[in-house]
Formats: sequence, structure tokens, C-alpha cells
Amino acid sequence: MADDHDARQCDAAVSHAFSILGKRWNGMILDVLGEGELSFSGVRRAVSGISDAVLSDRLTELSDAGLIARQVEPGPPVAVTYALTEAGCRLAPILTQLGEWADGNLLRR
Repeated sequence: MADDHDARQCDAAVSHAFSILGKRWNGMILDVLGEGELSFSGVRRAVSGISDAVLSDRLTELSDAGLIARQVEPGPPVAVTYALTEAGCRLAPILTQLGEWADGNLLRR
């Protein structure tokens, strides 16, 4: 019975991870922030096609999940930057591995 319980816990953890990482744009945002901190407009330029409203929502979600940090520098002018947290940095190599796996194993349409 303990094995069944452990399997359900693992499935719940994977489900929780993909509820965040599986949202459109989140993986790309984390990937670009893996190369260093960026301003809102820097992230928007690096993730082409994302609207300001969606980017704002996704940055808030990723911040609430503890994967990115929002830093406000008082101005003038006020500057806001985003960077990976320690947890986000630990995720970066996993995203790289996932991308490598996808390149070698998933068919492109």
C-alpha cells in the first residue's frame, strides 16, 4: 500500500509542476531569464508574440510560485527587473534537458 501512496504523491507533484510550467509562455519566460535579469520590456522583446497583459500575468504567477523575483529600483525613473530565484536557477538545467529531449524525441509539425 505504501507504494500506491508514493505513486499518487509523485503524480500530484508532477501535476503541480506542469500546472505552472505547462502554461503557454512560462517555459519561454523562464528560459530567457535563465540568461540573466531583464526588465519587463526586455522579457517582452525576448518572448516575441506575448501581449503585455499576458506577460504581466505570467510574471506574477511565476513570482507567486517562487521561480522569479521582481526587483524594484526607485527612480527616477523607477526600474523593475525580473530574475530567477534559487528555485528558478535549479529549474534551468531541467528545462535545458527537456528541450534537448524534445529535439530528439518529439515530432515537429
